[in-house]
Amino acid sequence: MKPLRFLLMLAIAIQCSVLGVSAQQSATIDISGDVQKPMTVTAADLVAMPRITVTVAAVTYGGVLLDDVLKRAGVPTSSSLRGKALTTYILVEAQGGYQVVFSLGELDPSVTDNQIVLADSSDGKPLAETEGPFRLVIPKDKIGARSVRMLSRLRVVQVTK
Repeated sequence: MKPLRFLLMLAIAIQCSVLGVSAQQSATIDISGDVQKPMTVTAADLVAMPRITVTVAAVTYGGVLLDDVLKRAGVPTSSSLRGKALTTYILVEAQGGYQVVFSLGELDPSVTDNQIVLADSSDGKPLAETEGPFRLVIPKDKIGARSVRMLSRLRVVQVTK
């Protein structure tokens, strides 16, 4: 394991310990709906995936491409993103009930230049309690309304079956 990933995992574990909750309880995202493989993604899962950083409003967020997470659940991407697959949307849900909808096409790097990041850190530290443990970051959005903080669930829905 790379030293930076180890340190990030350790920092997440310490933060969760200080808050009095286990890392498993506090840092998971449920992926469900019209997916081949419903799953729960943990903070450790994200740390083990290819990392990316993006800077928005002078804050550098670290995390993984949302597309990489969706691929693990079997959501159509890249060359398989055609026809009926383009009638799919993702309902992104936050812990407090906030919800945002994205079409599958606008999340896929083969369709858009916008790098949509599932972030677990900002400026090299775990996200603050009011932002995390996970946050969706959309660097090219002009306003931050779709940058869902305290993200807890991704529900995949295919309109046409």
